[in-house]
Order: sequence, then structure tokens, then C-alpha cells
Amino acid sequence: MAIVVTVSSCGTPSGPRDRVTADVARFEQALAAGQDAYLCAALAPSTREEVEQAAKGRCERAIGGEDLPAAGTVRRVDVFGDQARVVLEDDTLFLARFPDGWKVTAAGCQPRPQQPYQCAIKGG
Repeated sequence: MAIVVTVSSCGTPSGPRDRVTADVARFEQALAAGQDAYLCAALAPSTREEVEQAAKGRCERAIGGEDLPAAGTVRRVDVFGDQARVVLEDDTLFLARFPDGWKVTAAGCQPRPQQPYQCAIKGG
């Protein structure tokens, strides 16, 4: 499986969009490589907790069973203060900024007409 992440350069280098895009690229590479410990570390605390509660076990054992699609190309990155949305070819991820960086709050998200996104994993 190939992960392709391309973004046009907007704004200043190393700005929030660049950092969010880099974090999403690492998340998607870890997903493709089956690096479950990295995936769990990249989740926001409430999202990780939700994954563990749903699986009744550790995140590292549960995350591989989640139905997360392959990413595809980045189509859009929106940053709103401490929140971000990254629309990829076949997935949408939501992130939040924490003291130690951007963390995934929801992944495996698909848009639905006139309704909120439907996400495979999300925080409570």
C-alpha cells in the first residue's frame, strides 16, 4: 500500500498547516506499517480511551481491528485555532492541539449529507 501525501505550500513554513499535515502523514504511514503503538500515541487522550473502552482492552491490541481506510492524497487542510480537519482522498481526520503537539481526535471519517461525519474512531 502506498501512502501519498502532497500539499501545496501556503503561508509560512512550519506553520500549523505544515505541522498538521506532517502529523497526519506519520499517522497514515504508521497505519500502513501496522505500527499500533505509534497510532495509539498519536490519538488524543479521549479518543484513545474510547478505543480501549469499546474493545475492553489496551489500545495497541484494539487499534489494528479498527476499520481505518488507506489515506490517499491530502486534498484539504483546515486549521481553526486548536482544531484541524484534514480531508484526504479516502478519509478525513480531525485533530486537536495539545501541549505535546497535534493529536488525532477522530479518524476513518466519512461525510454524510446534512449530518455530522461518521467516524470509525472518535473521542467520547
